[in-house]
Amino acid sequence: MIQKFEYNFKQLQFNLTGNDLILSHGFSKEQDGFKLCYFQAPSSCCGDIPTEPCLFRLNQRIYCTIQFFCHQKILHSGSPLKLYFSGICGTATASLAILMKNRGHQVRGSDENIYPPMSLLLMENQIDVAAGFHQSNLHPRPDLVIIGNALSRGNPEVEAVLSKKIPYISVSELLKQHFIKDRRSLVVSGTHGKTTTTSLLAWVFECAGLQPGFMIGGVAENFGSGCRDEEGEFFITEGDEYDTAFFDKRSKFLHYLPEQLILNNLEFDHADIFDTLEDIEYSFRMLLRLVPEDGRIVANGDDPAVMRVLEHSFSPITLFGKSNHCDLCLSDHRLEKGGTYFTAIQKDHPEKSFFLALHGEHNVFNALGVLALARHNGIEDEITSNAFASFRSVKRRMELRGQSSDILVYDDFAHHPTAVAETLKTAKGLFPEQRLIAVFEPRSNTSVQNLMQSMLEEALSLADRVLMAKPHRGESIPVKKRLDEGTLTNNLKRHGVTTTIHQNSDGILQTLVEECKPGDVVVIMSNGSFGNLHQRLLQALELLKK
Repeated sequence: MIQKFEYNFKQLQFNLTGNDLILSHGFSKEQDGFKLCYFQAPSSCCGDIPTEPCLFRLNQRIYCTIQFFCHQKILHSGSPLKLYFSGICGTATASLAILMKNRGHQVRGSDENIYPPMSLLLMENQIDVAAGFHQSNLHPRPDLVIIGNALSRGNPEVEAVLSKKIPYISVSELLKQHFIKDRRSLVVSGTHGKTTTTSLLAWVFECAGLQPGFMIGGVAENFGSGCRDEEGEFFITEGDEYDTAFFDKRSKFLHYLPEQLILNNLEFDHADIFDTLEDIEYSFRMLLRLVPEDGRIVANGDDPAVMRVLEHSFSPITLFGKSNHCDLCLSDHRLEKGGTYFTAIQKDHPEKSFFLALHGEHNVFNALGVLALARHNGIEDEITSNAFASFRSVKRRMELRGQSSDILVYDDFAHHPTAVAETLKTAKGLFPEQRLIAVFEPRSNTSVQNLMQSMLEEALSLADRVLMAKPHRGESIPVKKRLDEGTLTNNLKRHGVTTTIHQNSDGILQTLVEECKPGDVVVIMSNGSFGNLHQRLLQALELLKK
């Protein structure tokens, strides 16, 4: 099996175990600027491995192509496999591990950051998780290692896999080969709202009796998990633009064979792998080119970046938004305690009002994309309406974690300034007369840098009080690029917002316990565990009552 593929346009180098691979020496020709080569596998190979010479373009994708052929023998051998997931507590990785176990395979894994909700789901499914990355974790030797995208060269388990020539694959490629390739693939993409939109789309299709399979980057409350493998013809996937793995730097969503696509919005993010918004737009243009001409793209017509990338589409498009050029238009909406009422207008459809059991205009836009795709697939509005009203959101999306002494504690995954602003706008709309305390951990590669500092300051100014942790791994970021804590504090002070920056969650907890009073609303925002601050705060508030 192929463990490593290198080329320098003069020679090909393969490290092999088991079956040998026959390669031609030299290249036959060039085509479209790419070198071409032949390879041939021995006749003893099974699955889809070609035993006749096959022509491949030698570009950045050839490794993944050949790796797929050589892993067919493992993945489709018909026997239960011993699978090992490195970085198993990632949302997609944990969900895929559960799906593979449900198919009868032996599954275990490891991670450094083991925290709810994914840790609890793995425990409920009796999947063993080792704490930390160690070469010894790979004993006994697995049949295949699935490597999460957070792992890189230098990781002890990655180095062990390479040196011991253990077959490996990315999460995205395994998902495609096992769950997507023989189904009708619906993909939800965009900078913000992917998890909520994917969950809502899956719930609408479920209410329509279509029994979709799905993979969601979170825990969908209506299903109690972030994944499911059903017999229906559709598979719904949250399509992330982040890179796939250390050995495959393409965006994850390029693996998912989209027949139909929702594109919610486009904004700069992932500063560790993208330098500019144009770089991100390029990945989305590549995604659009994968949608067939008889497929469907549903996109936010109010987003300038989305409209730019749509110029490269070859597929029918349905636009949603407020603008007159949109096919599906939002005419009005209003916030209520239990959710949001909105009215949608679309040509050839009667004007229709819906109640969505989520708060905020950003979630109404998520629902518009789902409504458009539901209509495209023949789902009646009454079914969609009932699904919207019965939707129970996703864990860590403006999730009420508890209440103590009339103090409400919410948890939200927001880490991008735009998401922080939408979360705080929603909280302000729900509790206009109450003090709003925003607690924020700059943890993502975008939020720890100063690229969007002014946007973050504007977002946090919506709160009445701000408590913030120091940037995660801030010492690894050059000072000129790092989030400027002093400037942020001073600028928020000009908005009348007192801001305190703490070394860690312990200091934040102490300040919250000292300052919180009845009627306060605390919104804790992080894309990590944040030291389980939500639960610790609720426990501390309960102790004060005794």
